Amino acid sequence: MVSEEGAQHVQNSPHIAVEVGSPVIAFYNEIKTDIEYATVEDDPLRWGNARKTAILLIVSAGSLIAGLAVSIQNPANAQIQSDLGASSSEISWTLSVFILVQGIPGLLWSAISEIKGRKFVYVSSVALFVAASAVVAVSKTIGLVIGMRALQAAGSSALMSIAAATLADIYEPHERGTKMGLYYSAPLLGPALGPILGGVLTQSLGWRSIFWFITICAGVVLLTLVFLFKDTFRKERSLTYQNVLQKRAKEGELQHQHLDKSCRAFSATEKPAQPVLESMTSLQQTGDLNAEANGPTIGPASTMKDVNVSLADVNPFPPLLKIVTRFNNLAILFASGLIFAFSYSISYTCSRTLSERYDYDALQIGLVLLSYGIGSICGSLLGGRWSDRTLARLKQENGGKSYAEMRLISTRPAMWFLPPAIIGYAWVCEKRVHVAAICMMLCLTGFFSTWVYASTLAYIIDANPGRSSTVVATNSAFRCAFAFVAIEVAIPIQVAIGDGDLYTLWAGIMIIMEVLILAVLYKGKEWREACEEKDRRNLQQP
Repeated sequence: MVSEEGAQHVQNSPHIAVEVGSPVIAFYNEIKTDIEYATVEDDPLRWGNARKTAILLIVSAGSLIAGLAVSIQNPANAQIQSDLGASSSEISWTLSVFILVQGIPGLLWSAISEIKGRKFVYVSSVALFVAASAVVAVSKTIGLVIGMRALQAAGSSALMSIAAATLADIYEPHERGTKMGLYYSAPLLGPALGPILGGVLTQSLGWRSIFWFITICAGVVLLTLVFLFKDTFRKERSLTYQNVLQKRAKEGELQHQHLDKSCRAFSATEKPAQPVLESMTSLQQTGDLNAEANGPTIGPASTMKDVNVSLADVNPFPPLLKIVTRFNNLAILFASGLIFAFSYSISYTCSRTLSERYDYDALQIGLVLLSYGIGSICGSLLGGRWSDRTLARLKQENGGKSYAEMRLISTRPAMWFLPPAIIGYAWVCEKRVHVAAICMMLCLTGFFSTWVYASTLAYIIDANPGRSSTVVATNSAFRCAFAFVAIEVAIPIQVAIGDGDLYTLWAGIMIIMEVLILAVLYKGKEWREACEEKDRRNLQQP
């Protein structure tokens, strides 16, 4: 049953009817519906709050562990370097490679989830993450550590890339801002807690204990995924499957035309075949390709069960190109990447500042950086809730109709304060002010940057219905690529110009990020609808 909100989201989408027991002959029937509200069995949108909350907690716990794995090693770097005889650059690669690789395989995991479902991908990827973490814990060479950290990242990337898509499967748009905010607090909390836990474990049990800790925690998540997680993916709500059906329909149409020509040629010499030809012509004209003797028409839901899909059918690159060639998507992806790059830059350089200028140890550094994590969590929770409230208010003012760009209006309050907060952080570090001021500025920058990010994450899902897993994986790839570059250049720039100029520069970059979001806010609907109309015209072409 379609919800009231689903009834208000209308667009043309193709549906297919197939004759039972005959060659595949397909046609399209234009039906006003929204792919996110297509009729499905055991509709995840109709699940109870308890089941939805359990899924939210499971994917959040997994993302928390994936976030921990990014930074928990940092306090142990000196010990790892000494124990394995590694160089400083090799230690740096254990972090850089993890961040870079974490963003790339998400596109592949996303494609596989369109064949096997979300649960298969989660279980497979987390199992890889557990195995790689255990191997790191027993590694004897830095090369093996780097290699296994890459596999760790590949395993954790599914948690980071399709978790938001999973939430889109079970929550309607008016809830997504709040739920995305709740979810995103987990991967933010992980990097904030990582240095603290890493410092405690390294000082008490040695560097290998941090990877055994990750292995155990990820193992618990794996068990919950196996026994408690129910798959949320439904083929009927996937544009990938819609595209496969369209492809099968065109193949069936060609077969039908070939058969029609054969029958006409035969009828020219064989008079008894005329009734067969007339019957086929009548069926073609009426659009009813299902003779009563052969059984009823198969609707969209049951038709999809009969379509065999291979990895070639869910090649992630065509939908990726569709996403990045829409300017509204590309602008938000760049904005998301810049926010993520800033987050990693400030965490990385602040550790060095506190170590060299304040003579703090690993545990003290972790406690200071926790203020950034706390601010980020608050920004994610409050920003997501504010996003939903703003969307609801604007929808009511617009006669009960909403569109994706309305959500971005909620980012404007945070935009005013983010650049000044970054400049404040820049100069309290540069002037070596009391550490309490650094904690306050870290909290504020985390709060406002994540407030903005929570709304952009919800927006890019709302703006790409039917492609939630691919668009989130693309977003993850952009974030990690930007973060990788930021980490590689952060320390050299910090050494060259200092924290004051570095983060004044970052304030300017954040203004560029805000301009991109504002451009989508005011022009994104026009850009998006133009692309959608172009796609519809392309589908109608033979």
